[in-house]
Amino acid sequence: MIGFLGEYEVTLDAKGRFLLPVGFKKQLPENASSQFVINRGMEKCLSLYPIQSWEPIFSDISKLNDFDPKVREFRRSFLNGATQLELDSAGRLLIPKNLAEYAGLEKDIVLVSAVNKIEIWDTSKYKQFFESFSPEDFSKLANEVMNKANTN
Repeated sequence: MIGFLGEYEVTLDAKGRFLLPVGFKKQLPENASSQFVINRGMEKCLSLYPIQSWEPIFSDISKLNDFDPKVREFRRSFLNGATQLELDSAGRLLIPKNLAEYAGLEKDIVLVSAVNKIEIWDTSKYKQFFESFSPEDFSKLANEVMNKANTN
């Protein structure tokens, strides 16, 4: 299983490319492919999955009942804009324009670990998110989420 830790500030170049930080590259398994899938995140960010993390998710989504309208709605939303990417020879990834626009990415971005994927945020939006989230709110959220995890 792939698992990421860390947070890295990087810059998009004029073409919309960014250099994948060495810190994340080192966390990829030795046999990892240079292929990724990028799609819209649950918030106004992007999710970057190593292909090895994406394939089981896609497989699970493929098994859902296509006759259920909620399944079709979820698929459309989740797969909306999903694009396969590959590291270029310089170790950069190109963010598709439509996805960069969705997340409001212009130049300064932050790459954040999210267990089996990397979230890509506009730096100012990412900072705003945490400025609006108090330590007390985080404590309550952690208690609620971790208590659910421990009862499953």
